[in-house]
Amino acid sequence: MRTGRPKPPLIATDDERQKLQQWARRPKSTQRLALRARIVLACLEGLPNQAVARKVRASAATVGKWRERFRVDRLDGLADEQRPGTPRSVTDAQVEDVITRTLETVPADATHWSTRSMAKATHVSRATVHRIWQAFGLQPHRSETFKLSADPFFVEKVRDIVGLYLNPPDRAVVLSVDEKSQVQALDRTRPVLALRPGIPERQTHDYIRHGTTSLFAALDVATGQVIGECHRRHRHQEFLRFLDRIDREVPAHLDVHLVMDNYGTHKTAQVIRWLARHPRYYVHFTPTSASWLNQVERFFGLITSRRIRRGTFDSVTALERAIREYLAHHNADSGPFMWTATADEILEKLRRFCERTSETRH
Repeated sequence: MRTGRPKPPLIATDDERQKLQQWARRPKSTQRLALRARIVLACLEGLPNQAVARKVRASAATVGKWRERFRVDRLDGLADEQRPGTPRSVTDAQVEDVITRTLETVPADATHWSTRSMAKATHVSRATVHRIWQAFGLQPHRSETFKLSADPFFVEKVRDIVGLYLNPPDRAVVLSVDEKSQVQALDRTRPVLALRPGIPERQTHDYIRHGTTSLFAALDVATGQVIGECHRRHRHQEFLRFLDRIDREVPAHLDVHLVMDNYGTHKTAQVIRWLARHPRYYVHFTPTSASWLNQVERFFGLITSRRIRRGTFDSVTALERAIREYLAHHNADSGPFMWTATADEILEKLRRFCERTSETRH
């Protein structure tokens, strides 16, 4: 009795078997490719299609398909064939034209390209321009600012301050000190509308100013603890009172390294005399136009986004109370900001950036 057409013998080399076994059991293989590999391995054992189908839980037709694909095309036959579809209507030359125009030119009547103006210039659709820009990470509608320090001792100051962050001295505390000045107590002209499903919190764009305060802060870079206080004015007198506060709170047996910017109140004769009377203090000034090197700026960003920017305050007193409450919560569960970049890495990144800006100068 006939049982069907005899199947052509299926054989595989050792390398092919090893590859099939990897595909069949490797967790990152796609499920389709893993199933096809298991089918072929079972067929290589000499099992008939029906037995293979039961073993791998697939149909006999599926087993027959991938058995034959492997016999004819080997491992390449187990990959998905390219699906038929509408031929691509945008040529490589058109893609290159869009990219080149975006990177090297601007429209005659604007500072940057839009999808509409680029589509008109290159004779493709706006959707095509959008897909090309998205594929190549181009965002001509966006612009960012930067500032390069002109400090003649930039390299020395970077190495000094980064060295404090990465390898602080023994029996000493490193404090990142600065002031967040002119913090406004803003009150909205109408009550804030609370968050609802599908609708964000809403507040009026107009506001009432009730005055300003300045937050003086010293961040302990080792623990994340912040010594902070508010003053209505921002002069060397207030800064001296803040230094007295720091001196009271830092244990007397520790040296104190202050990382500060070049603001005028930090360099007055009165401040210099105060530092001379307190020899355990060492001052490290950041380079000009390099506030990113002062870690307390990261804390100012947190308190601004979490407590100040969306806050509503009917007086400066209410604003200062909110700041003190935030400081208390922060210090109750604080942690340091992890500084990882070495001075060499920072300087190398700056070197590459300077080379890039010099090449694009017209």
